[in-house]
Amino acid sequence: MSNQVLCYGEVLWDTFGTTKKAGGAPMNVAWNLKQQGNDVLFASSVGSDPLGDELINFLQKHGLYSPLVQQDEDLPTCQVTVQLDAEQQATYIIPEPVSWDNIAVTDELLAAARSSAAIVFGTLVCREKVSRNTLFELLDETSALTVFDVNLRAPHYQLDTIQTLAAKAKVIKMNEEEANLLIGGGSGSLKDKIIEFQRTYHPQTICVTRGDKGAILWHDDEFYEHPGFKVEVVDTVGAGDAFLATLVCGLLNNKTPQQIIENACKIGAFVASQQGATPVYSAAL
Repeated sequence: MSNQVLCYGEVLWDTFGTTKKAGGAPMNVAWNLKQQGNDVLFASSVGSDPLGDELINFLQKHGLYSPLVQQDEDLPTCQVTVQLDAEQQATYIIPEPVSWDNIAVTDELLAAARSSAAIVFGTLVCREKVSRNTLFELLDETSALTVFDVNLRAPHYQLDTIQTLAAKAKVIKMNEEEANLLIGGGSGSLKDKIIEFQRTYHPQTICVTRGDKGAILWHDDEFYEHPGFKVEVVDTVGAGDAFLATLVCGLLNNKTPQQIIENACKIGAFVASQQGATPVYSAAL
């Protein structure tokens, strides 16, 4: 099996005032994996509308378009309003239903799941039944490295869905706020909470990002940490996706855990220093 990665989920337009940029966490991860030299397949759905046509053009330009990107005749392409606070942290207003809420199971999609070395997925695409059940079927059909990007977007998630996805995942990535929500605030250390989470869901790898304080990685019963890189933050949109792509790339290429977390922090910090989720960079950055 090659190091092919299937990224499944939402693709959309992030709008910053009068400016829009192509986004969606799974698409952002696919973009970053592609930049880092990986063989990537991206599965989603856009609307049969001008915004959908623009997204297809974007995906074609960047080598991410294939029959795995469906076009919905009834539901519109998603356009998200991004709001930045004083620290340039992003919140999102996400309409529903939209085209990626209705991703159908196809023979091509099942074949992609069976042939991939890793599958990356998150919670947002699971907010509606059709796309959620399609993902569950893909995960049941594969022996790939299943990578769960928790990536909570209130109010678009349910605890039972998160628990199901966590139980199906071999790698789980979340931020510290999500870790506290899923594992519990409590008085224990973050490491204690990660160990508790691992004992509940049994993933091989757990990574918790900590904003400008870097990240902590649990892998093969050992912890690895990095304090992060100091940059002038323009916005945080896509920084976690760039981090995750670098993490997946490192795991597939058998890099050391410490090297993986350092590289992931480096790429994530660079993306935070740029506007939007998909800046061009060198993988050797």
